[in-house]
Amino acid sequence: MSTVTHAPAAPRTSALKRFITAREIPVASALIALIIITTIINPRFLSPQSTKDLMLNATIMVILAVGQALVIITRNVDLSVGAILGLVAFGTGTLFDIFPNIPLILVFVVGMAFGGVLGAINGVLVTSAKVPALVITLGTLYIFRGVLTSWAGSTQFFSGDNPKAFGNLSVDTFLSIPIITIIALVITVAVAMFMSSVRSGRDLYAIGSDPDAARLFGIPVPGRVLSAFIACGALTGLAGVLYTSRYNSVGALTGSGIELDVVAAVVVGGVAIFGGSGTVAGAAIGAVLLSTITGALTATRVDKFWQQAIVGVLILAAIIIDRVVALRKTRKLRAKEAKDV
Repeated sequence: MSTVTHAPAAPRTSALKRFITAREIPVASALIALIIITTIINPRFLSPQSTKDLMLNATIMVILAVGQALVIITRNVDLSVGAILGLVAFGTGTLFDIFPNIPLILVFVVGMAFGGVLGAINGVLVTSAKVPALVITLGTLYIFRGVLTSWAGSTQFFSGDNPKAFGNLSVDTFLSIPIITIIALVITVAVAMFMSSVRSGRDLYAIGSDPDAARLFGIPVPGRVLSAFIACGALTGLAGVLYTSRYNSVGALTGSGIELDVVAAVVVGGVAIFGGSGTVAGAAIGAVLLSTITGALTATRVDKFWQQAIVGVLILAAIIIDRVVALRKTRKLRAKEAKDV
């Protein structure tokens, strides 16, 4: 007499279901479909140089999206990232102008510290003033931009003014992947592991889901929110340094308007605008998707107006899908509670 058990099949089925229903899957699928369709229309879209350009164009946005995701998961938002990026980028050019032989690692440390301080200003204001982050960071956006405009004036720093080794970061490759793109990948993986494996990272989800409940469970909400803003500022500072390496010049207008693209990338990547759910990996994929849309439209000779229209559609679709999923989960939970009663 033999007994057959199917118990091991359940975890595999459950794991497969979780993978299929993951928030990142629709975004990744849209990215793959976009690449395939564009390549069919224009076979040169995935030429070695075009592929390298696509990766380089997405790199800065990926780092910014990862930082922004940390803040949005806590049910906040940082609209000042564009101004912070501009300040750090111009500060990087200033460092090289004053200290031509400064070690590159020190430039990165200074840039991230500068960004972290600006992020801390946002975090302190949000946690102490009890005013929505949308309002606070909109104000600091204009303050930081005004400081940059006053500081930079008509001065611009060009890529030729920087050390060759610094410029090579966006030229050299490893296994055909640009060095600065590898940096973005490492940052994304590290932050994703932190959010999933470290208690303080998981606390950010609890705060975004229900701040009051998080306080009752003993989570230091103000401290965690402050740390999210500092981390966002530091990553924005890193993006600012890499921006100086990637682009030809930095000045008073550097980073202007990029904050809305960053928020769009995070939302499209599956991070709920109301906080509590989503992943930094999804935010990174959303950033790659939006950057690829620009390249795809250029490759297919479509008017850039449609880029903004498509991004708008993607944002609305992401918000609607997130709302539908939330309502379905609520109905299932209520049905289960009624059944148990």
